[in-house]
Amino acid sequence: MEKTNLNNIGLTERFEIEATMYEDNLFLARVSVQHKDKYKIITEEGEALAEVSGKFKHEALGTESFPAVGDWVMVDRLNDSNGNAIIHHVLRRKSAFERKVAGNRRDIQIVAANIDIVFICMALNNDFNIRRLERYISVAWDSMATPVIVLTKADLCDNVLEKQLEVEAVAFGIDVLVTSSINGEGYEEIKNYIGNNKTVAFIGSSGIGKSTLINKLMGEEILLTNGLRNDDKGRHTTTHRELLVLPNGGIVIDTPGMRELQLITGDVDKSFSDIDEIAAQCKFSDCKHESEPGCAVRKAIEDGIIDINRFESYKKIQKELKYSELKGRKLEKEKINNMFASVGGIKNARKFAKEKNKRRYN
Repeated sequence: MEKTNLNNIGLTERFEIEATMYEDNLFLARVSVQHKDKYKIITEEGEALAEVSGKFKHEALGTESFPAVGDWVMVDRLNDSNGNAIIHHVLRRKSAFERKVAGNRRDIQIVAANIDIVFICMALNNDFNIRRLERYISVAWDSMATPVIVLTKADLCDNVLEKQLEVEAVAFGIDVLVTSSINGEGYEEIKNYIGNNKTVAFIGSSGIGKSTLINKLMGEEILLTNGLRNDDKGRHTTTHRELLVLPNGGIVIDTPGMRELQLITGDVDKSFSDIDEIAAQCKFSDCKHESEPGCAVRKAIEDGIIDINRFESYKKIQKELKYSELKGRKLEKEKINNMFASVGGIKNARKFAKEKNKRRYN
């Protein structure tokens, strides 16, 4: 049987070294598909079904501790001919695109792990939404991957340049690409970001053409695509996250469309660097940019330097992240207290909290 070269699916020296720290009878694998608590992994012997061990479930510090598509894991076998492979460890992530799960729970969902480039996709038709894009940019910068914005369905837009300039006005330090599935515009530019051993992920709303983009890169119809609805929006197609190996090198992670992006982490300093630079000129260091004297931000809004809608988006995202952080601390404290109350383990509680922070990702 021909062996799978794990380097071709993103294995780097960093993960190889970490893998040597675990038991000799375990093998390296990468998670390619996730269906709730069942996984597909790629080992040296190809693709196999897998699940986490009972000990792993018991010791998991939260939903983010479980394997996600793109993760490198240590498993007990190279194939599933004698039953599902058992995942015992998840190697430390070098990057992760995270969001809060839908609803009132604060659980973290890892959308894609160990990615080098995150393509933020937004259609130029009715899906176009600058305020939503700002949210994606904040999370993308926080993920530790490099963001690139891909504007799709240019053939359905009459003012492409105008909308491209709108995007560039909020996407500081981020490349912006325009694509069309009709004439193939932009696909060659996307390929320039994808090289051997590099992992990229396509992120965005439902039905904006991510599957079409990936099919173009694959050179065949690997993923299902659907046409437009009556409201000019695409139909949601992808239902789960999946890792695919491109024929000319590189790895791509396809993700289900997000109808909403609830924030649990984000880098406001980078995504709103224009406002932060002006805020540094305010008279008071703790200026809330409301009615304080000498507020440079308010003056910039009055002078038309900062768009009021962008400023409101900035404040909203800041507030959402602060609330998420405070709520998270409260819930974490309650959870830790409940876990260790029976043994009066305040020392163990502190150790638990420290270990959770340590295991997030580099």
